[in-house]
Amino acid sequence: MGWGVATIYLSLMVLVPLAAVVARASAGGLGAFRAALGSPEVIATLALTFGAAFAVVAVNAATGTLIAWVLVRDRFPGQRLVNAVIDLPFALPTIVAGLTLLALYGPKGPLGINVAYSRAGVLLALLFVTLPFVVRSVQPVLLELDRDMEQAAASLGASHGLIFRAIILPNLLPAILSGAALAFARAIGEFGSVVLLSGNIPFQTEVASVHIYGQIESGDTTGAAVVSVLLLALSLAVLLALNALQRWGRRYDG
Repeated sequence: MGWGVATIYLSLMVLVPLAAVVARASAGGLGAFRAALGSPEVIATLALTFGAAFAVVAVNAATGTLIAWVLVRDRFPGQRLVNAVIDLPFALPTIVAGLTLLALYGPKGPLGINVAYSRAGVLLALLFVTLPFVVRSVQPVLLELDRDMEQAAASLGASHGLIFRAIILPNLLPAILSGAALAFARAIGEFGSVVLLSGNIPFQTEVASVHIYGQIESGDTTGAAVVSVLLLALSLAVLLALNALQRWGRRYDG
C-alpha cells in the first residue's frame, strides 16, 4: 500500500511533468532538437552556464571545506550565529538574494563595487546560493572524524600539511565531492538570484534558466523545452554520480 502511494505521488509530482517536457522538446523531431541546441545564442548561453557552474564548484570545494573546518575545529565569539548564517541561502527566496546582491554590488551600491550586468555578477550570485552545500556535506564528517590518527601522526613528527593530505583529506573527499555535485546541479538551474544581477544580455551574461524563461515569454515553448531537457539530463547525471560517490564513501568507511 505504502509503495503504491509513493509511486503514484512521485509519478504525479516528478515523472509526469518531466515526461511532458520531453514530449514538448521532441514535438518538432530530431532536426528541430538539433537546430535549437545549435543556435549560437543557445551555445553561448550553455557555455556561460556550465563554465560558471564549474568555476563556482571549484571555489566552493575549497572555501566550503575551509569554512566547515573552522566551524568544527575552532572556537570563536559569534560561532553559532555564523553557523546559522550558512543556511541563509537555503531559507532566503532567490529573487530576494538577487535584489540584495544588486543593492550591494550594483551601480548604486554602498561598497563602490559594481559587478551588475557582468559575468562577475553571475558568478557572485551563484556563489551565494551554492555556499551551504559543501559546508553542510563536510561538517558532519569532520565532527565524526577520529582525531586519534592525527595525534599519532603528529607525535611521530608529521607536519600539519602532511596530516591533512594523508589522513584528513581522504576521509573528507567523498563529502566534498557530494557537496560539489549538489552545488553544480543547483548552479546550472539557478534563476532567481541571477535574473536581476546578470542583466540577461545575450552572448554575454544570459544563463540557461533565464534563456528558457525568455523563450517561453516569446512563445517558443519547444525551444525552451529542448534546453530544459538538456539541463534535466545533466542534473540527473550529476545526481546519479552523487549516489555513486555516496556508495563509494560508505565502502571506504567500512
